[in-house]
Formats: sequence, C-alpha cells, structure tokens
Amino acid sequence: MATRVATVFSLFPNPIKTPLPQSSLLNLNFLISKPVFTSISKFCLPISSFKSYNVSASKEYNRLSCSCFSTATTSTNYEFSDGSSEVELRLPLGSQDYESGKDIFVDADGTSLIVRVKRSGSFTTLIQTNYLFDKIKPAETIWYIDDDQLVINLKKQVPELKWPDIVESWESLTAGAMQLLKGTSIYIVGDSTEINQKVARELAVGLGYTPLDTQELLETYTKQTIDSWVFAEGSDSVAEAESAILESLSSHVRAVISTLGRKKGAAGRSDRWRHLYAGFTVWLSQTEATADEGSAKEEARRHVQDGSLAYSKADVVVKVQGWNDDHAKSVAQASLSALKQLILPDKKLPGKKSLYIRLGCRGDWPNIKPPGWNPSAEGDATA
Repeated sequence: MATRVATVFSLFPNPIKTPLPQSSLLNLNFLISKPVFTSISKFCLPISSFKSYNVSASKEYNRLSCSCFSTATTSTNYEFSDGSSEVELRLPLGSQDYESGKDIFVDADGTSLIVRVKRSGSFTTLIQTNYLFDKIKPAETIWYIDDDQLVINLKKQVPELKWPDIVESWESLTAGAMQLLKGTSIYIVGDSTEINQKVARELAVGLGYTPLDTQELLETYTKQTIDSWVFAEGSDSVAEAESAILESLSSHVRAVISTLGRKKGAAGRSDRWRHLYAGFTVWLSQTEATADEGSAKEEARRHVQDGSLAYSKADVVVKVQGWNDDHAKSVAQASLSALKQLILPDKKLPGKKSLYIRLGCRGDWPNIKPPGWNPSAEGDATA
C-alpha cells in the first residue's frame, strides 16, 4: 500500500502563504491559521504520495486557505550560488542566439519559478518548480543573458537564510536544517514504535545527528523485551522508566530520539511530557481517513482541537496512511519541511528550547517562567 503523509505544525507568526516541498511522489495542499498569543495553534500541511488529499486543523482563529497542486520539478543542468540578500541561478542556453526578449519566458512568484525558451518555433522548459527553497520577492527578479547562459537573480524574503539549492528537496533540507535547528534534538513520537524508529534513523543520517532509541536503551538495561516487561509489571512501569531515560537525554544536543509507541511509553501520557519539550517533537500519526478530502480534514481538526491525545502536544504532526519502509525518507522529509516552516517565522525557538533545558525542564513550555519558579506551587504544570 502506498504511504500517504500529512503534516500539521504549530507556529506563532502571522499567516504565511508558503507551499512546502515535494519529491516526484508528493503533492501538497494546506491551510494556515492565525493563532492568538496565549496558546499554541495548530497548522496543517498535507503531503500525499501518489494522490493528494487535504487535511486541515484550526481553532477559532482567522484562516488563510491555500491550495497548491504540485508538479514535479523539471530542469536542465544549472549553476546556483547564494549571496547575502539574493540567489543566482545560471541556466545554459546553448549555441542559439537569443536577441529578442520574446524568446525567453521567466515567471517567478513568491515560491515558484518557470523558465522557458523558444527553440525552433516552440517553447522548451529549462526549469519549473513550485517549491523554491524559501520565499522570494518576485517584483525584484532580474534576468539577463551572459554569453551562452541565462542568469536569474532572485531576491530572498529572508536575507540571512542560506539556500543550499534553488529547490527544496531532501538534500537541501538536510543541508539547510543545521542553521535553523542549531543543534536542537528531535523527538519522534506516535503509536508505532517501528515507524518511530525507521523515520528517526532517516532523520539522524540526513542531519548527521546521533540516533537514539528508547526501546533499545530500556531493553539493554533491563535485559528483557518491552512486551515481557509490560506483561510482568504493566505499562505504567515502562512509561516511568522511559520518562527517566528522556530526562537523561533532555540535555543532549544533535540527537534524534525515537520513543515507544502503542501508548506503552511516556509520550502517550499527558503527564510525562516535561522532558520531551526539550527538543522539537514530531508526531507520526497513522490516519484512518481515506483519500477523501473531507474525512482527512475532519480527522486532523478533531485530533488537534480535542487535545485528548497526549501526542497532540507535539510541535509537528505527520499523518501516515498505510506504511511501507521504502517511504521512511518521504515521511522524514515531510517532518523537516514542517520543522523548517515552524522555525523560520520565529528563529528564536531553538534558543528558547535551550533556555527551557537550562531552567530545568519544569514543564512550563512554551510559556517559560522566570528562574526560581516552582511548578508545584501552581499544581501540575504538565497537565
């Protein structure tokens, strides 16, 4: 069965109309909502393999709805360079002499680029992508011919963001993630331990992070399987032990930690999230919705607004329909896409995670209290 994934992520900025990336198998549609300051709102971005479907999640906030029907990126060989405030793309034109501007068509909007040239009476596409690495200022796009190359200068919306490539892909995401994550660890949570593990490994390899697996750590220490442990002592005992592991890992940086699924572990319990907040959390959620747009949208909205599942505390939610090990990288790419859009509007988020750790992971995320704050004075801070 093909794997379909959809991403939901929390943000703090104003609405942003930005489509996220695709591979040749991915299609995207998404809806962005504007949150109020006092709470974390949920945003949804679906990514489907082979077929697209919408998933949306919003509370009572104003909404900006965007639909992006993706097409595969096509391009010839090109040269790319990143400057301080703009990126430069050089495309080979060949030996044909282009004296008239009518023979060249360059169309750039905030997130896409199409370049076509007229050859032998018909237009040939040199590059077409709906997913530039980040947003540009289309009104300031400049192009000119330099010998046998077409040179296109694109002005970046975020000058300080370094672009590893012109398009957003697995390679450019992993190369560019370090400047955004700043070493902050990533926790993979969800009901399937196996899926958590496989996606965590893909992320760790791509980012150059250390892969850590709480199931492996617990089984190595206790010299018994998780299933036998649950049978002998119950899932509460396992969750308590995993909480201790997460506490010890909360001070680690540059790690991707996969956690226990099937609600046997700490992440499936609302009162065990104190130390998960130390990193960016990605919830891999297996959806019961079909490819029907309405049912997928309703499921995401229900899960986010209801908040009854402990996993709904996660920074990023990736919904998966079916599972195939070959699609672990697609799910990992969807996770990085959403994390990128989570951090870009608020680049202080990694530093805020670091501050949360230094103050003792007291459970006061995202509204970190001053030093000396005692969570017991206000009841259960993690409830």
